[in-house]
Amino acid sequence: MNLEQLKYFKEKNGYTFAQLAELSGVPQGTIQKIFNGETRTPRNKTLRALEFVMKNEQQNDMPDGRKDSEEELLGYTYGRKFGSSDLVCEPSTVYKAKPGGYTLDDYYAIPDNRRVELIDGVIYDMAAPSMIHQYIIMRLCSELYGYVEKNGGDCVVLPSPLDVQIDCDDRSMLEPDLVVVCDPSKRTRRCIMGAPDLVVEILSPSSTRMDTKIKLGKYATAGVREYWLIDPDRERVCVYWTPEEDIAAVYGPQDDIPVGIFGGEFCVPMSRIFEQIRLMGV
Repeated sequence: MNLEQLKYFKEKNGYTFAQLAELSGVPQGTIQKIFNGETRTPRNKTLRALEFVMKNEQQNDMPDGRKDSEEELLGYTYGRKFGSSDLVCEPSTVYKAKPGGYTLDDYYAIPDNRRVELIDGVIYDMAAPSMIHQYIIMRLCSELYGYVEKNGGDCVVLPSPLDVQIDCDDRSMLEPDLVVVCDPSKRTRRCIMGAPDLVVEILSPSSTRMDTKIKLGKYATAGVREYWLIDPDRERVCVYWTPEEDIAAVYGPQDDIPVGIFGGEFCVPMSRIFEQIRLMGV
């Protein structure tokens, strides 16, 4: 979407700046500057976050009065891009509703260059990861793998892209940013079958609602033992379902994080990871 389309959908749906800030994770002051014209070249990730909110409404009319199909409005379908230079990213949900929902047959029919997740019969598109995202995953893999190797454990540490058939059915296939799987029976050549022991997701403006609501509930129901939500912009980590705590533990930029599935005997040095990100100057 370009700015005029964002303005159109804001007015059409009656969003306030405060509501957009809450739904997108973008500061309210930043949103006001964009819509008031003070910020002439908004950052792409900011526009992606706002577009995520607007596209989720799945409106079928455009500001020029033209009626478009849902596929054209969303911009993409099964790897075919709709010809519009105004689109700055791929939306989160890109497929029309299917009676009865989508299945693994539909999931595997999608071209390999399309990154999607299937959750309870709904297909969600995934944005390309950022450099910071990849750096955090690389560091976490190194730290966790080093601990497992040193202690001769049976767990494996696996980063995305990796399919996780979390319910062992044909209606869900997730792709977490990182998983630790300790049960050998869940590891197959094709994918992980069942709930990993530890799941890590890196938040971005376009994935915040997905990771903190839809996936949070999915992981809880499936029996994931520990779930980390890492927010690189706020330098904050929320950890769910550690053995010692019934509520989420929140860690700041100066904290190192104990790994609950390892009994808290090992801590990931997130303080050093965040420090290195700050030094990157991005």
